[in-house]
Amino acid sequence: MTAAKVLRYELNDLRRSRWVLGYALLLLLLTDALLRFGGGGPRAVMSLMNVVLIFVPLVSVVFGTMYLYGAREFIELLLAQPVGREALFAGLYGGLAAPLAAAFALGVGLPFLWNGGGGVSLAPLAMLIACGVLLTLVFTAVAFLISLLFEDRARGLGAALLLWLGTAALYDALLVFVTTSFSDYPLEAPLIGLTLLNPVDLARVLLLLQLDTAALMGYTGAVFERFFGSFLGVAIAGGALALWTIIPLSLGLARFRAKDF
Repeated sequence: MTAAKVLRYELNDLRRSRWVLGYALLLLLLTDALLRFGGGGPRAVMSLMNVVLIFVPLVSVVFGTMYLYGAREFIELLLAQPVGREALFAGLYGGLAAPLAAAFALGVGLPFLWNGGGGVSLAPLAMLIACGVLLTLVFTAVAFLISLLFEDRARGLGAALLLWLGTAALYDALLVFVTTSFSDYPLEAPLIGLTLLNPVDLARVLLLLQLDTAALMGYTGAVFERFFGSFLGVAIAGGALALWTIIPLSLGLARFRAKDF
């Protein structure tokens, strides 16, 4: 009951937030422009893949981190009441993750709807929206953990940006280094394992397979297509993304229970 009340309050508060509305409007305008002037639906989906893999994690982790720092006084006020910390934490997370996920889904999905799908089949579009929503949930959970681990706002924001940079860019360099340095060895299992350790790479592989562009990745693409192209592989990838949400949330909740606000 308490979690539901906090969730409703947060949803009402964020519904009026200029940042969330601006985020949804930016995605809507960008998607519509790509559909109208970007060469059609399939090319728009390819371009939006970069938005999903780079922009969505950045917005989620930065906005989530700053949001929880800004809510400290509100949290202190509620904790002075007979409110359970678990319920409060659940309400805070749901009240932030749900509007961000909805803003992404509506901002990307509505232009395809009023443009008649843009000539794109349902599966790639559904995977695009699903990956964007899952990455929103993952990086919002990570943002909560970071903001609870660092008392100083500047350090917390710096850690959030560093984590985003590592997952969105530097991790790919690590994969390239491993592939080139150990090309004489069987790398199927290590490559799959390393991919499962990065939610952004997981989303990238799932999207590339749906868009039938894994062949452009050469040997690496063939490895991913064999594993993630099966139902079991997709289920494992979805489970790994779920764990990327559950584990930071569990660690954040443990920290939230012990933290003296």
